Formats: sequence, structure tokens, C-alpha cells
Amino acid sequence: MVGFLIRKFVKNYTDHASSKVRSGVGKLLGYVGIFFNLFLFITKYIVGVLVNSISIRADAINNLTDAGSNIISIVSFYIAEKPADEGHPYGHERTEQITSIFVGITIAFLGFETAKESIVHIIHPEPIDFKWSAVFVLVISIVVKLYMYFYNARYGKRYNSTLLIANATDSRSDTIGTLGVLVATILSPILHFQLDGYMGLIVSGIILYSAYGLLREVTSSLLGEAPDASMIHDIANEILKCAQVISVHDVLVHSYGPNKIYATAHAQVDGRKNIMEVHGDIDKIERKVKEDMDINLTIHVDPILLDDTQTEMYQTLFDEAIEEAGKGAWTMHDFWIRPRKHRVDVYFDLVVPYEERRNEEELSNAILSEVTIEEPISLFIEIDHPIGLK
Repeated sequence: MVGFLIRKFVKNYTDHASSKVRSGVGKLLGYVGIFFNLFLFITKYIVGVLVNSISIRADAINNLTDAGSNIISIVSFYIAEKPADEGHPYGHERTEQITSIFVGITIAFLGFETAKESIVHIIHPEPIDFKWSAVFVLVISIVVKLYMYFYNARYGKRYNSTLLIANATDSRSDTIGTLGVLVATILSPILHFQLDGYMGLIVSGIILYSAYGLLREVTSSLLGEAPDASMIHDIANEILKCAQVISVHDVLVHSYGPNKIYATAHAQVDGRKNIMEVHGDIDKIERKVKEDMDINLTIHVDPILLDDTQTEMYQTLFDEAIEEAGKGAWTMHDFWIRPRKHRVDVYFDLVVPYEERRNEEELSNAILSEVTIEEPISLFIEIDHPIGLK
């Protein structure tokens, strides 16, 4: 059914990379979610009152809050599809991630409330008036929520939407919760023991765990998680196709949404080449990456002197010093020197593990202590950490 609605109401639905299409699909699924959740709320709440089940009524309230979350999701998709403006030059696509945090908090709140109510019913159990109508409604609820999970997960992955995936997580939690309620409703009369509160406590734990996983994933994305290593290698390989480029390092990727990806990279080139010729070739790479990968790439050119005896000598010295000082865990790149009248200035980027806590001065001293040369050296290093490329 959902597939039919998408084909009928979302223009260009096959364009999975389009922000407008993703928003259209998200809004449509939001309206579908409102319909399903209101239907489940009404039917379950009525049955919960009739059979005197706190877990069924709590499950119904959860569906009502889900309908509210769907409304917020629809609004966020409207905002996310807005183009970049003066105040937001990178667009509004991160609205989806912000709303996903709200969904995660809502799920966590539900988990806490369910746990609180469950403890009360463990201490003061109340008998459940078993009716087959309750079983029927709960089974229908499980089927509907499973369907909602599958279509949200499917289209969330297809259109790269964190918000749809968050809604899928919510539906999965609801399915598990309702399944627990169903088990308690059936077994309590058979065992002559009120499982309602105990099952509610188990379900609350599952819900809280789902909320934790969702919030951890979304906040990690907002904080700036490490990009996929394959993306970094694809960018580097595209740059290396240019005959001017000798090596690539410091490839950094910044995402402001599925279709707002910016990247920077350093490319080493022969310092004796014509700068205008190098600039032209680098510019072609940036345009090609934009066309082929939809990534806004900026390349910083690092000129190096090839076949320079003095540079090669100092680079060998510092390669050995870094190997010894770092116990094999450090590397360097972008090495160059500037001979002065009474000293040699040495520049390079030092790549150290994230666990390394010494500052720049301490690391410089550790390296210089391993350099065996009489000529005075002034060392200037930039501290880097390994990201994607090794």
C-alpha cells in the first residue's frame, strides 16, 4: 500500500538522492503513520478500559504520542527541504537529525513511564478481565506496527533519512512492547498470577535500550562522526588520477545532511611545476568529484621539491627519528625544509594516535632527541590524527 501511495503522490520518487523527493516521501509516510497510530490508540484504549489492563492502556497512550511524533516529523520534513539561505548557507537538512533526537527522547520518556507504572502494578496487582477482543486488538496492533517498522526502515535506507529510520526504531519498540502485553494478557489468567506489571517492566527495559541506541547514533552524527572509510578512499583515488598529484593526505569530510557533503584534501605536487597549470588540473578534479559524487571538494596544494638531496637527507633522518620516538605508531607527511644562514627549518605534519596526550612542544622534543646531526634545527610540526587514509 505504501509503495503504491509513493508512486502515486511523490513526483520523481525514483530519484533517491533528491532532498525534495526524500521530504515528499517522509511527509507521506508521516500522514500514513498518523492514520495507523490514531486507529491503534482508539481501539486499544477502549479495550484496555474494558479489561482493566494498565499495560494495554499504556500501549494505547504510546500510539497517541507516536501520532504526535508523526506530526512533528511532517513539519521537520517541510523545514528540511527548504533551500540554503543567508542565515543557513548549508541548507536545513539537519532538521531531520534534530527531530530524530526528539523521537528518541519521546521513546525514552515512554520507557520511564512504563517502568514506573509497572512497578506500581507489581506492588499492587490488579486482576485482568480476560477477553478475546483484547487478544484480537493486540494481535492487530503487532501486525500494523511490524508493517510500519518495515516500510519506515525500507524507505529510510532507500532515501537516506535518519528520521524515517528513527520512526522505524520507534515502531519496532512498539511491536516488542505490545507483544509483551499480549503475553501478559493471555498467561495471567492461565497461571493465576498477574504478569501485567512484570511484563511491563521487561518491555520498558527494551524500550529504553532502543531509545539509547537511537540517541547514541543520532548525536554521534550531529557531533561529527568519522566518515565512511570507503568515501575517503574514493575521494583520494579520484584526486590521484590527476597526473600532477604525487600523494594525498588529510582528507576530511563534513556532512550537513544526506545531500550537503563538503570535503577538503591536501594534494602534494611537484614544486617546480607551473602554478597556473597545477591550479587548472586541480580545479578539474574538484568539478569532477562534484559531478560524480555530489561532494563539494576543496583541494589544498602542497608543493614539494623532488630529487633534492638536502630535503631527502633530512626526510630520512626524521623518518628514522619518528619511527624511534613513536615506537612505530607515528607517521608524517607534507615534509619540507627551509635552509637558513645558521640553521635549517624543518616542517611536517605528525600523525599520532588519538590516545597520545603530549602537546606539540613535548612531541617535538621527543623527535629532536632522536635526530643525530650537528647542524642546528628549528622544528615546526602540526599534529594530525589518522582519519580514513593510512
